[in-house]
Amino acid sequence: MAKPVLSAAHFHNEEAAFAFVEAHLWPEGPVCPHCGNCEQKSIGRLTGKSSRAGLRKCYACRKQFTVRIGSIFEDSHLPLHLWLQAIQLIVASKKGISTRQIQRTFNCSMKTAWFLTHRIREIMKPANDGIGSPVGGEGKTLEADLSFVGRKPGTKVRVGQGHLNAVLSLVERDGTARSFHVPNVRANTLHAIIDSHASPKSDLMTDEENSFIGIGWNFASHGTVKHGADEYVRYEGNGRVVSTNTVEGFFSILKRGVYGVFQHVSEAHLHRYLTEFDFRYSNREKLGVNDTARASLALKGAKGRRLTYETTH
Repeated sequence: MAKPVLSAAHFHNEEAAFAFVEAHLWPEGPVCPHCGNCEQKSIGRLTGKSSRAGLRKCYACRKQFTVRIGSIFEDSHLPLHLWLQAIQLIVASKKGISTRQIQRTFNCSMKTAWFLTHRIREIMKPANDGIGSPVGGEGKTLEADLSFVGRKPGTKVRVGQGHLNAVLSLVERDGTARSFHVPNVRANTLHAIIDSHASPKSDLMTDEENSFIGIGWNFASHGTVKHGADEYVRYEGNGRVVSTNTVEGFFSILKRGVYGVFQHVSEAHLHRYLTEFDFRYSNREKLGVNDTARASLALKGAKGRRLTYETTH
C-alpha cells in the first residue's frame, strides 16, 4: 500500500514538527540559546494553555526559547510544519522548484516564498563553505569544467558567452559536486579555486580550455580531453578513462533547472542556487541517500544558518 512521504505527522502537526526539529538540532537535549545552558534539569517545557508549541524556559537565565531561535526558522511567522514541507519539496525536486510554485502551494506572498526558499538553500551549504574538506582524494577521479548560465545584469544577449555568468564545477566520479560562480574567468582565479577545494591526490580531468593549462602539476595526474577535435572520451591502456562527461552531466541538470524551472537566476544569488544543486547531487539515490534522508541532512544544517537581509543607508 502506498504511503506518501508527506503523510508523516511532522508535516501536518505543529507539536510533532517541533519534536522532529528538536531531535535533529538538539540530539542531546535542549540548549538555551541565551546563556548556553545545556543542563536538562534546569530547562523546563512550558505546557500551559497560553504557551505556544515547543516553548521552553531556562531556569539558569530565566528566559524562554524554542528550537527556532538561532536557526533559519527564527522570526518566521510560517508554521514549522510548513517549513518542513518546503524543505522536503525542495530537496526532492531534482531540478528545483520555483518560488512561484512555492507561493501557489503554500498560498503565501511572493516575498515569503522567496525568503523561505533562500533560507532553505542556506542550510544546504557545506560547513565553512567546504574549506578544509576537499573533494576527490587518493585513487579518485575528479573532473573540472566551466559552463555559463543566466545573464549578467546590464548586458544584452550577444554572440558568445560574455553576457553569461561563468560557473566552475568540481565533480568527483561516483561522488560529490562543488560549484562556484566565477565573476572573472582567469587562469589564476580558476587555479586558486581548484587548489583550495580539490584534493591534490586526485586524478584531475579537464578539457583543453586555456585556463586549465599548467594546472596538473599539483595533482596525481592530469588528463585532458580535446573537445575541439570532437574527442569526448579517451580510453588509455592502463584502464584510465579521460573524459569530462560526469561534470557535463551535472551541468545538464543545472541548466534544466535554471532555464526550465527558475527561468531567471540573478548573479547576486547564483551561488545559492549552485549550493542547492550541489547538495542534491552530492546526496542522491546512487550514493544511498533517498529523499527522506536528504531532507534530514538539510535540516541538520539549519542551526546557526539564519539568513537576513539588512537595508543599508
